[in-house]
Amino acid sequence: AALLLRWRRRSGLRRAVAQAGRRRQLALGRMEEAAGRFREQNPDVDADPILSLSLVELSEKLRDGSLSPDWVFYTYMDKALQVTKEINCVTDYLQESESQLQQVKRQKTKDLLYGVPVSIKDSINCKGHDSTLGLVKRLNQPAAEDCVVVQVLKRQGALPFVKTNVPQSLLSYDCSNLIFGQTVNPLDHSKTPGGSSGGEGALISSGGSILGIGTDVGGSLRIPAAFCGICSLKATGGRLSKKGMVSSIPGQKSAVVGVGPMARDVDSLVLCMRALLCKDMFRLDPTVPPVPFNEEVFSSSRPLRVGYYDTDSFTMPGPSMRRAVLETKQLLENAGHTFNSFNFLSDICRSVKELWKLHCEIEEYCREFITEWRKLDLDVMLCPVVGPAFQVGFPGKLSVAASYTILYNYLDFPAGVVPVTVVTKGDEEELKTHRGHYNDWWDKVFVKAIRGGMGLPVAVQCVALPWQEELCLRFMKEVETLTRRRQRNL
Repeated sequence: AALLLRWRRRSGLRRAVAQAGRRRQLALGRMEEAAGRFREQNPDVDADPILSLSLVELSEKLRDGSLSPDWVFYTYMDKALQVTKEINCVTDYLQESESQLQQVKRQKTKDLLYGVPVSIKDSINCKGHDSTLGLVKRLNQPAAEDCVVVQVLKRQGALPFVKTNVPQSLLSYDCSNLIFGQTVNPLDHSKTPGGSSGGEGALISSGGSILGIGTDVGGSLRIPAAFCGICSLKATGGRLSKKGMVSSIPGQKSAVVGVGPMARDVDSLVLCMRALLCKDMFRLDPTVPPVPFNEEVFSSSRPLRVGYYDTDSFTMPGPSMRRAVLETKQLLENAGHTFNSFNFLSDICRSVKELWKLHCEIEEYCREFITEWRKLDLDVMLCPVVGPAFQVGFPGKLSVAASYTILYNYLDFPAGVVPVTVVTKGDEEELKTHRGHYNDWWDKVFVKAIRGGMGLPVAVQCVALPWQEELCLRFMKEVETLTRRRQRNL
């Protein structure tokens, strides 16, 4: 009887997965038909100039009428289809975006994201579509309404058009599940794009989306951004609405979930935050403090006081990770910013037996961390983010490597990622003698995970105190500007 029940259960799971696969193919088929019709009716539309625009440039051209919303929408739809055939990142097509496009074109006012196609992480509710989290049990449970962030995006003129892949249950920084399979890194198909917002990172990095929305409970925005060579921002837990976003562990409070945008540059993140931090957000979710984007803080040019560390004394960074921090520090110092080495407090991950005790320890740790921050009179922090991209499958063996990102979920600080360099031949040579802090099993697996990363992007992490997203973005912009200037001069 037990064997029969097990067989029936497995047969049911296989049928559900097969059915989901067929639905996905139908959705992608409808997407392909729509893109095909547009190409036939508009043979003169050149995709390359559209895809080469930054979000700020694209938005300006859409709002001044020099670029048609149809051209942009179907160009990105076509590109997303091409991309997902190679790296398997799109899980669903939001077909209602076609009718929404027509509504947007009829609007007299052109808001900040007018006509901009946006990709959405699987776990974020879109009306009429599943939020599976990569779990079979969540199939065939379409959301009753859009989450607040998606509602606000639409009111700002944006066009959410696809949903993207995640690891099963979200609790991994790989990107694979039994329903939709493995998403691979567009820069190297033997590598993972990271997770849990891995489908987003892969799609944006490969040009199939210009702006995406994800969530982060331990690095789920920042790690895929670092692995795929793009930018992301994890906001303070309460700054953007989480209403209508599905959690893998409901009621979990220790590591605070942050919501945020992913894009190819910092200015795109800024534009998205300007759009989201509006009256509609605060009205639709009264738990979000009504604090609009602070332009004065973001546009300030005063020199910053920056804290930094190049290791958390737990997971020793690889050669490229450490070099990324130290080179960025030098660039910022040359530009007039001042630095203080941060006395890293590394005892937060110690084991505890009771949840309440853990909460108390995190509160005390946060107080100690801020005390050290205040003692040094810091504005922001520069520190490593794990990278370069791991071999597929290795994140499941190296959960400890998320220590660099999950810290700021415990503290609930805003944190962003900016790519600053790539893995060099020298980094690969140095990796051959890398021993880590303990030369234990974890350190040895870490070396295997990042080996063979020549030419892959490496990022740094930029951090500010809670509710200081604008200052974090200002710091990220400074890092990006100085890095690009250096690259032009090489």
